[in-house]
This record gives sequence, C-alpha cells and structure tokens, in this order.
Amino acid sequence: MSPVNEGGKRAAKARQTRLRMLRAAGELFVERGYGATPLQDIADRAGVAVQTIYFTFRNKRTLLKEVVDTAIGGDDEPIAVMDRPWFRDALDAETAEDQLRAHIAGSRQVLERVARITEMVRIAAAGDPEIAGLWQADTHPRYPVQESVAKTLMSKPGARADVSAEHAADVLFGLLSPELYLILVRDCGWPSERWEQWAFETLCTQLCQA
Repeated sequence: MSPVNEGGKRAAKARQTRLRMLRAAGELFVERGYGATPLQDIADRAGVAVQTIYFTFRNKRTLLKEVVDTAIGGDDEPIAVMDRPWFRDALDAETAEDQLRAHIAGSRQVLERVARITEMVRIAAAGDPEIAGLWQADTHPRYPVQESVAKTLMSKPGARADVSAEHAADVLFGLLSPELYLILVRDCGWPSERWEQWAFETLCTQLCQA
C-alpha cells in the first residue's frame, strides 16, 4: 500500500473516532448535564481511551464547544451557518415567502440537532462562567444570522412594506429560538413538522404581504 493511501486511511479513521467522541459527549451532556458527565464516561461510550479525548480536545470545555459547533453545522466541517448551502439557497429565493419557507425548513433541521444542547449549555454556563466565554460576543451568536436573513427578506417582493429589517430580525430571533422550539416540540409534544408549519404561518403573517 502506498504511503498516500495509508495516510488517507489513517486520517479517515481519526475523523471517525473524533466524530464518535463528539456524538458520545453530546448524548451524555444532554442526558446527565455537563457537570455530571466525567470524561471517562464519554470515553467509555465512544469506545476510546480517555487519553484520546485529552489528546484530541485538550479539555472538557473545548470538547463542549466542539459538540455545540458540530450540532449547529451538522458535521465537523469548519463552515459557518451563513456559508452553508441551505442558508445560501434560502437567501437566493426570489420572493420573501419562498425565502422564509426555505429558511424555516433549514432552521428546523438545525434545531432538531441543537435545541436540547443549547439548553444544556445555558444551565452549564450558569455554574461555570468560563463556558459562556467560549462564545464571547457583543450580541447573541444567533442574532447576526437572523439579522442577515431579515435584511435580505425585507428587500424582496412580497415583504411587508411597513415592517423594518430590524423588527423582522427581532421577530425571527424570537420565534425561531431553541427555547420556543423546546416548549412546543418537547413540552407540548408537537411533531417538528407541525412546528415548522406553525413557524412559517406565523412569520408569514408578521413579515409578508397578505
């Protein structure tokens, strides 16, 4: 076997192991909470030595950040949400209604992965200020995403002329939040498809012409 093929196989195996550790960490953090989950338990579930976790992620906080980032993106590629194909395709929609529909469909997929993890992080950050510092920003990290959506949305045919992009960003930020998603899907028992349709109908009324 050539050195190139051997190196490629090693890299692929290392990536699979990394994803397995992230998946195990995400599951246990949600099941038990961040503080109540030792790294050894994550290693056991992932089928690796605990030293492998330290070697790959250095510490538990870094592992947590990688869990969150991977859940948001859906993979471990270093691609921001606003550079993801689903997000760019939604921005390219011709009308406000079409963009809104596509954006909510993509948001649903993200929330299915990340809503429970977001709640866990909020609880963990309350007891460990350094966790909040992992996402240091002047504004909530979700807000610039919705602000970008709103600016494009409100400039398209079918958008309400009496609604500003700033107001639209606030409405999108609130209605597409992980907190509200969990209330309706987890606590009220809505299927995620029902949440998607409700979010579209509600936001369409708020932001699009009748």
